[in-house]
Amino acid sequence: MTLKRIVLIGSGNLAEAIAPALKRAGLIQIFARNGARAEAIARRCGVAWSSCPDELAEADLYLIAVVDRAVTEVARSLTVPRGAVVAHTAGSVGLQALPAELPRRASFYPFQSFSRGREVDFSGIPIFLEASDPATLEAVREVASSISGRVYEADSERRRMIHLAGVFANNFSNAMYTLGERIAERAGLDFDVLRALITETALKASAAEHPRDVQTGPAVRGDANVQQAHLEMLAGDERMQQIYKLISNTIWETSKRTS
Repeated sequence: MTLKRIVLIGSGNLAEAIAPALKRAGLIQIFARNGARAEAIARRCGVAWSSCPDELAEADLYLIAVVDRAVTEVARSLTVPRGAVVAHTAGSVGLQALPAELPRRASFYPFQSFSRGREVDFSGIPIFLEASDPATLEAVREVASSISGRVYEADSERRRMIHLAGVFANNFSNAMYTLGERIAERAGLDFDVLRALITETALKASAAEHPRDVQTGPAVRGDANVQQAHLEMLAGDERMQQIYKLISNTIWETSKRTS
């Protein structure tokens, strides 16, 4: 069964980012509680929108792109045609979050960070799929393959691990940028001085077979004098000292195991 008509449910960052890609795959409606946001996204894509349950369009695929904790509630509230697929986009939520009374269920997880106002090229974004049955899996795979060249099958447990990896690689690294900015400000500088360094670090890690292969800094060199000086500079901020020690020890242990 080809899923030719798609309703996107939600109006957050992911919904905004994926809607233009789904338009090429058959998107017909944006449905969300936030009518203003739903209308804005729909206008960009040239599709219908609604925030009224009675106006939910008849479709083949209902893709739920809402916060993880709301997936089950939203799925239960839907009245969908017999045979339609209901899927969610959450990485850390299992397939069982979709009610069992929905006969065709799936997970459709795009592995990327999404922020409001930023356009995203989905062609290279990994999309991880899981479904309640082989036919549904193949149907959602067809949709995923129409917007991305990197489509994989992943059960709920594997998807949770992928999501955890993303938290470390994306969320935690961005938190480090914030701490770096704070230290730069102590020197009377702003975040701009870190931009070139951040860009080069990301490019090197992306180009390497393993990011550990391009690790640099005093921790990987075992430069205890520099590390001690850094800790003294962080005197009075015990939390920052703990972060510095923990990450430095992690880098050192990793470098020893792979050298």
